[in-house]
Amino acid sequence: INGMTAGSWRGPTGADADHLKTTADVAATHAAGYTFYTIDPSEYVDENADSYDEATLRFKFSKIRDQNQWISDYQDQIVKCGQTTIEFNAVSCMRCAVKYGRAIKHALVMGDYIRSINEANDTEYEIELSVDETEQPTTLAEHYIVADLCIKNGMKLVSLAPRYIGDFEKGVDYKGDVLELENSLRDHAAIAEALGPYKLSLHSGSDKLTMYPAFARASAGRFHIKTAGTSYLEALRVVARHNEDLFRRIIHFARQHYDIDKATYHVSAIIAEVPPAENIDDILELEHTYLELWDRVPTGKGFSQPGRQILHCTFGSVLRHEEFGKAIISVIENNPDTYCEVLSDHFIRHLAALNIGLNKNR
Repeated sequence: INGMTAGSWRGPTGADADHLKTTADVAATHAAGYTFYTIDPSEYVDENADSYDEATLRFKFSKIRDQNQWISDYQDQIVKCGQTTIEFNAVSCMRCAVKYGRAIKHALVMGDYIRSINEANDTEYEIELSVDETEQPTTLAEHYIVADLCIKNGMKLVSLAPRYIGDFEKGVDYKGDVLELENSLRDHAAIAEALGPYKLSLHSGSDKLTMYPAFARASAGRFHIKTAGTSYLEALRVVARHNEDLFRRIIHFARQHYDIDKATYHVSAIIAEVPPAENIDDILELEHTYLELWDRVPTGKGFSQPGRQILHCTFGSVLRHEEFGKAIISVIENNPDTYCEVLSDHFIRHLAALNIGLNKNR
């Protein structure tokens, strides 16, 4: 809010209380004035559920059967959502209970608390549920059960983020078959339409431009996309254009910290396959290597890795550095026009890709 005020923004604003894991998180963000809450029950998800064989799955389910009586409401049912058919067999329902059962229970506790704290203060609110923090995609049966249980239990669900097929790495474009993704998205959108309607949400949406048109088309414009971290990368672009020495030193520092900082991210860039700054004399080539390469591309000597990912994952270490954080801010403050220019270009790329999809829907 301070930044928008300083920038003389007077238009509508909104803010997402993102990745809330406890009721204490809700209380703190509510007190700060948030009205949009994203529940993150990832700590209660069994990420290994998709790899269990049937015997292991049945054993796991036997331990939680009493807490998941809802399974009888779905097992052996066939549900039509528009043109999408979802079959609920015993195995798919058990797997959903093992994978998401505890997460659903926690999400309902969080949803009830959000409702009560806002009703007590007579404030409007909205809830998004995130179940995308898994290696394996959310199946259609899992999406349906999670959303249906939440809505039936009174959650004011306006958007849901399943784990979609393909890879959504930080700082690079979508990795996967876009046509296959679009077909899958249509099925997820059909569930959202039938049960809500609510929006399909895409987290880690920054830079995923090749799949944006498909996402817009499949959801018929009913979507919520979260982008984060890339405004920092555009700030580094300003540094590259106005303080080359600082940019080179940040790259050197980031390369030293990447292998540690990447531990909390799903990324694939390899330091050894990205040339160090001292090996690239031309500043335009250096900017391209570290800010424009969004994918692993073939070269005459093997493959070039996205240096952009190295800078993305190390933002915390760079900004906490005793010199670099203040230096970056100083460059931006002294060159606001450049920062506005590169940010505008960056956001226009994203909005244009979405608009392509929306226009093809009309």
